[in-house]
Amino acid sequence: MLPESIHTILSEKYSLSIHSSRSVSGGSINQAYKLSTNRGELFLKWKQHSPSDFFEREAEGLKELKSANGSLRIPDVIAVEKSSTHHPGFLLLEFIEEGRGGDSHQFGAELARLHQTKGDYFGLHYDNYIGSLPQRNGQYDNWISFFVEKRINIQIKMGVDSGKLSASVVQSWKRLASKLDNIFPPCKPSLLHGDLWGGNYLFDTSGLAVLIDPAVYYGHPEVDLAFTKMFGGFSRDFYNGYQSVSPIEGGFDERVPIFNLYPLLVHVNLFGGHYASKFQSLIKKY
Repeated sequence: MLPESIHTILSEKYSLSIHSSRSVSGGSINQAYKLSTNRGELFLKWKQHSPSDFFEREAEGLKELKSANGSLRIPDVIAVEKSSTHHPGFLLLEFIEEGRGGDSHQFGAELARLHQTKGDYFGLHYDNYIGSLPQRNGQYDNWISFFVEKRINIQIKMGVDSGKLSASVVQSWKRLASKLDNIFPPCKPSLLHGDLWGGNYLFDTSGLAVLIDPAVYYGHPEVDLAFTKMFGGFSRDFYNGYQSVSPIEGGFDERVPIFNLYPLLVHVNLFGGHYASKFQSLIKKY
């Protein structure tokens, strides 16, 4: 049920009248509702005990992607509120009706164009979140240093401290980290979605790809591509479309498991279980 406090804020602060609401699928982290309002249909996500800036950071990420001015569709942010002792945090977006399919080749090409949005450094000038976990960013001149310090080291420490990972993985990771200069091709910092699995995109009714639930930062463009392979859900046409704009360097398939150490560790720290076993087995191969 939609909290009365959210009704009140939307009415008093945003002059929004809710005619009806119904719960919709919103993932495992947030509550999600489709609202019928005096401003049309809108999408609301909220979380009872979220960090105070949780939805603000997501809103900033959506705006960052939209500012790239590509043809990927990004939901408009209507309202965002920090959580407090009086009400949960929430994010109100335009509601985008999902279609029955779209042009995967165009989707891949537009992702490649998104990655052509370059930054001055790897990272971001503020921290944000991936799933419900904090994502530390900072500003780095070197991709490998950023990847090691802000992506992998933090997650391994979290996993070891919680007992989800054995302390022995630290030495295995150090061995692999020392080889990264010879593994990752050089690149300039690209704007990334940052959490690009099959559940974080859809096609609208016109067939245009829509990106949702970002964890943005500037990083190696192969991060997003590798992430698409973690759980599947992306067609060959998608990768062909990407390559039509930005050719992928040889050896990418061998790099995928290394790029995906980060999302794998995120799953270790969120869920444990077989993700921890998978990480520990994988890291020992290097």
